[in-house]
Amino acid sequence: MKAKIFDVKRFAVHDGDGIRTTVFFKGCPLKCVWCHNPEGITYKPQLAYYKNKCVSCGECVNICYQNAHSLKNGLHIFQRENCISCGKCVSTCLSEALTIYGKDVTIDELMPLLLEDKAFYKTSGGGITLSGGECLSQANFCAELLKKLKVENIHTAVDTCGFVSKEAISKVIPYTDIFLYDIKAIDEDVHIRCTGHKNKPILENLKYIDSCGKNIEIRIPYVPNYNDNQIEKIAAFLNEIKNITKIRLLSYHNYAGSKYNSLGMVNTLPQDLPDKNELHEAKYLLKKHRTII
Repeated sequence: MKAKIFDVKRFAVHDGDGIRTTVFFKGCPLKCVWCHNPEGITYKPQLAYYKNKCVSCGECVNICYQNAHSLKNGLHIFQRENCISCGKCVSTCLSEALTIYGKDVTIDELMPLLLEDKAFYKTSGGGITLSGGECLSQANFCAELLKKLKVENIHTAVDTCGFVSKEAISKVIPYTDIFLYDIKAIDEDVHIRCTGHKNKPILENLKYIDSCGKNIEIRIPYVPNYNDNQIEKIAAFLNEIKNITKIRLLSYHNYAGSKYNSLGMVNTLPQDLPDKNELHEAKYLLKKHRTII
């Protein structure tokens, strides 16, 4: 069994409690306008070209049989329309201007890496987090991986947007200690504008996870002019959910602009950033209903 991932981040401290290793799975059913992991949206491998790092050495030109790379007047030219994202050029790049996002891995290949920091998980109260993209788009692999991690007595977390089938969630329920669950909006029209999809499955899946008695950490991205009018409605909805351990308000940032450019993707990141007063007011609205831990 294989899955397509785009990164494994060790010593992660924002993907659940303690020191963790986070596995980022390729592909996501949503297209959030503020997505800071655009390399995780599509399910196919992608070649990223960071032009500012390129020294026009020409090594990639020599290995690319698709003519995606060329030199013109001593400068590197990348023709993305010719690229098949095979990744052969990445290993030849002297300046690390080329990166391939998306590779197939097996559980046996992942496990040794995930177990390297087992001592740190234990002492810090950390563990392994499956993220993305949307990890549960590859639910069979996630379930088998989580099962092996529980045999090793490692704490497990699943970071999900919730826009997946109930069956996908059911597969990982027995081996997941906590779900890190995104709630972006309650009003359907707002959610469609923000993500391209309705939110009914997301809200229903949250109730289902809660009914199974699993711990849940709620994550709410705060994006001015998009979901800033949803905070109190989200808080009211969350009053129905019993097994919430934390509610985190995530301040939007637009640091991922260079990723969009490197991948040849349209940069959809909003320009307006939240200020301290907006965040303070949002936290106040949440605390009217529940305490943010």
